[in-house]
Amino acid sequence: MATTDGGTPGLPASIEAAWGMRTRPGRGPKPGLSLDRIVDAAVKIASSDGLAAVSMNRVAANLGTSAMSLYRYVAAKDELLDLMVDAALGTPPPAQPAEDWRAAMSRWAWASLHAFRRHPWSVRVPIKGPPITPNQIVWLENGLAAMRDTGLTAQEKMSVILLVSGFVRNWATLTTDLAAAALTGTHPEPAARYGRTLSRLIDPLRFPEVHAVIGSGTLDDEDDEFDNEFAFGLERLLDGVGALVASRRDAGRR
Repeated sequence: MATTDGGTPGLPASIEAAWGMRTRPGRGPKPGLSLDRIVDAAVKIASSDGLAAVSMNRVAANLGTSAMSLYRYVAAKDELLDLMVDAALGTPPPAQPAEDWRAAMSRWAWASLHAFRRHPWSVRVPIKGPPITPNQIVWLENGLAAMRDTGLTAQEKMSVILLVSGFVRNWATLTTDLAAAALTGTHPEPAARYGRTLSRLIDPLRFPEVHAVIGSGTLDDEDDEFDNEFAFGLERLLDGVGALVASRRDAGRR
């Protein structure tokens, strides 16, 4: 619901409240109820029973109140979902002493991945626009600060943030899906036995390159979270950013 009573135009009142711009709903709040309590209850439901279990009625029941009481604080479920993700992701770890831009962006990416892993339901919440909630902006600030001395333009820094965050979210979604399949038994083989299973199915003459990879043992990886692959992909992304940073610095010396 857009703000109509002097708040920021187009910004939901619940988002304003998350920023501390509103301390209470416009009228008649139930004593003891707060936006933080509502969001916390919803996060606990998602963590225990999955995102599909979250509803205004379920959250209200867990808080011992009515759904109508919740609507005084959160006008729509979509707003609640955004605030849940913001609360679940928390804030990034602070910069380390003498940390260069690459180490800082690596820290940022790994911390983001771990945050998604702590709350795998969060990757199921659709992205409906640019970040606007408080913790998301802390993450944005932290990532931009990592590139402060790179010589990149503001647009380039934002593009790097989008590139790295997209890679992290995609990886978190992939590994969440694989973990869910393993847990429910809907996938016939865990990743650790993938190579051995595939070797029984393919014709080496038809698939010589796949056969060579199987023979190398690469596909028999015991790392079910694929951290090695994540590290490889992240480092290649940062190699590309590093080439851009180097070109900017070389241009500055001329």
